[in-house]
Amino acid sequence: MAGQRQPIALVKAKGKKHLTKAEIAERERTEVKAPSDKVTAPAYLTPQQKKEFKKIVKQLRAIDLISNLDVDALARLVIAQDKYAQITEELNNLPLMVELVQNTGKVDENGEPITKTVEVVNGQVERLALMQDRYFRQCRQGAADFGLTVSSRCRLVVPKAAEEKPKENKFTSKFA
Repeated sequence: MAGQRQPIALVKAKGKKHLTKAEIAERERTEVKAPSDKVTAPAYLTPQQKKEFKKIVKQLRAIDLISNLDVDALARLVIAQDKYAQITEELNNLPLMVELVQNTGKVDENGEPITKTVEVVNGQVERLALMQDRYFRQCRQGAADFGLTVSSRCRLVVPKAAEEKPKENKFTSKFA
C-alpha cells in the first residue's frame, strides 16, 4: 500500500527518492497550490475573534501554511476557542455542589412535612461541563489541523536538505 503523496519540495528536501528532472517538473506542474491572497477574517466573527484570527494568520503565514481555502476552518477554530473560554469562565463562577431540600415523606407532631437537606451536583455545572468538553474537542482538532499543537507541528516540519560536502578526490591526499 502506497503512502500519502508528498509535495515535491518535501521529496526533494528528504533526498531519498531519485527523480528525473522531467518527473520533478511534471510533479511541480500538477501539484495543487491554493492562493493565499485573500485570507481575511469573515464578517460573522466578533471584533475580539477577528483580532485572534489575524494573530493566528500572521503566525501561519510566517511558515507558509495558510491559504484562502482555510479561512472558514480557522474562523470555526477561533469561535470554538472563544466559546470554550466563555463557558470555562462561567463554570469558574458556579458552585459544583448545591444544597437541595428534600421531603422525607414523614410528618412531625404538628402535621408539618419533615425535610432534609442534601448536597447534589449542580445541574447547570454538569450541562456546561458537557458543552465545555465539546468545544475543547473542536479546539483540539482545529489546532491539530493548522499545526498549532506540538505533535501536529512535528508532522508538518519540512526537513532541510543536507548540505552536500564536496567529494574528496582520493588522489589529492596521495600526491599533495
